Amino acid sequence: MFRTSPVVAEDEWQLDLAVEDNIAVLTLNHPDKLNAWSWESTRQLGARADQIRFDERVRCVVLRAEGRAFCAGIDLGMPEDRVTGRSPAEKARNYYEGIRWAHERFKVFAELPQPVVAAVQGYCLGFGFELVLMADIRICAEDAIFALPEAQVGVSIDAGGDLRLAHEVGAGWAKLLAYTGRRIDARTAERIGIVQQVTSTGDLTQEAMTIAREIAANAPLAVQSIKRTIDSFTYRGMTEAMRFAAMSASIEFVSDDMPAGYAAKAAKKPIVFEGK
Repeated sequence: MFRTSPVVAEDEWQLDLAVEDNIAVLTLNHPDKLNAWSWESTRQLGARADQIRFDERVRCVVLRAEGRAFCAGIDLGMPEDRVTGRSPAEKARNYYEGIRWAHERFKVFAELPQPVVAAVQGYCLGFGFELVLMADIRICAEDAIFALPEAQVGVSIDAGGDLRLAHEVGAGWAKLLAYTGRRIDARTAERIGIVQQVTSTGDLTQEAMTIAREIAANAPLAVQSIKRTIDSFTYRGMTEAMRFAAMSASIEFVSDDMPAGYAAKAAKKPIVFEGK
């Protein structure tokens, strides 16, 4: 189905990691595909998070991306049989376990002891948006576009983005964006509280590094304690909610709507969903 080994060959990395002056810079580096996300990307995110977690040099992390987009979402070109089963029930079970496996990787990243500052440019769609919401602080360039278009292709939001968004901006905004798949620009994202700062594209990485340096200059144990305390209060109940999300999403992944929606989106054609 997909590889679960933490080993990644040097020429296979899609997420580059560099550490300098107590700051780890984690870069999505697949710009020819607008940094589209895959099972392999998830595996590598967990592996990189493990590297960062135990690196005593790292006091803060900057999450950024190469190219004109931060992440355009899930790779629509992935094979349709990426998760299989001998029956619909087994396929649903395999999706459930696959989603739970992915959640474990995301949890390692989201719960890094070191704070994460996300720097976003261009398209930040679907999982790209969900990944950014796992960061502690988010800044974006003026050209940033945010959306959760999953319902437009017939799948659920399965990485916790809707839950984190509801916390950040309230249930009403979360439902509006998730139900419709509507895109919002950088200034709207700042106004409703998704991002904390908007800057120019040219200044984006430098602004993120400036924030990271301010954090890294403070007492690391104190900063990490503050992160744990805030997250413990903010995301209480998150583990149970994510488990329910995995179960709920596994049903949509074995629907007829999903492959039809993926195919239509990839071909840039309209679709009428049948709800089956």
